[in-house]
Amino acid sequence: MRILDFFKFHNKCEHWKVRPDVDYAYCPDCGELVENQWYLVRCSCCGVKLKGVIKNNNIIPEKHFCHNCGARDFVVERIDKINFIDINYAVLMRVVVERKNINYIQSWIDCDFRTSNYRPKLLQQFL
Repeated sequence: MRILDFFKFHNKCEHWKVRPDVDYAYCPDCGELVENQWYLVRCSCCGVKLKGVIKNNNIIPEKHFCHNCGARDFVVERIDKINFIDINYAVLMRVVVERKNINYIQSWIDCDFRTSNYRPKLLQQFL
């Protein structure tokens, strides 16, 4: 890694304006569908909740050891809903939801409306 890589400007949207109290929302800056994912960091030895931080898109404990037992191993668990007890320990990750694009072709049948009562229908052909 070169020293100039630290000074590059990244134009990637961080989705800061997405509210944390909803599960899914569209980012007002970039228009992407964003999912709010909540994670808890626990000590793998005693199970005490540790305050977590995000570094390089990885969730790690803020202190590198457990304040209860002194162990260095930890477990990251995803929680579905956040409650007010876990709000001081939880980590919020905003993840863009990938959508699959389905391509298809549409064809119309042309007919002369003056001579028949036949209405054209849309014919779909999926790829």
